[in-house]
Amino acid sequence: MQASVATLLIVAFVAANLPFLTQRLGGVIRMDNKHFGWRLLELLVLFVLVGVFARFLEARQMPVQPQHWQFYVTTAALFLVFAFPGFVYQTFWKKRSS
Repeated sequence: MQASVATLLIVAFVAANLPFLTQRLGGVIRMDNKHFGWRLLELLVLFVLVGVFARFLEARQMPVQPQHWQFYVTTAALFLVFAFPGFVYQTFWKKRSS
């Protein structure tokens, strides 16, 4: 069970930072200058995919527990905290071409 939790946290951290580390939309479509709105959309899609993966991991080990809106708000906030290093890299540290 601890391996599942560690795996889930690592996958969530990597997924939260992916939109900020690449200029490709969804990892496929090359964009010259990806707008912040596209990054937020990717972040939302990846949040849902990580949630599906978490539900799959939970279902493998025990019955899935019902969750209410508080759980989803808390996990979304944690996902945004995980995305902070990628946001800082993209916004403040990455050298801009002039």
